[in-house]
Amino acid sequence: MKTILIELIRFYQKYLSPLKSTKCPYIPSCSQYGLEAVQKYGALKGGLLALWRILRCNPFSKGGYDPVP
Repeated sequence: MKTILIELIRFYQKYLSPLKSTKCPYIPSCSQYGLEAVQKYGALKGGLLALWRILRCNPFSKGGYDPVP
């Protein structure tokens, strides 16, 4: 499962992310955060961390530096 999530995130980064007109206000980007979280914590916990980050990522968030814990 971990490998599948990593490949899905990499697909998104390579093919879908460049098509977006808006950029993520966080550093690292949400997709990079998700990739690092899944690699570090596995599919379940890393996926939940990535989901929580995506839910916080919106045009009204302050953004800034937010590394994987």
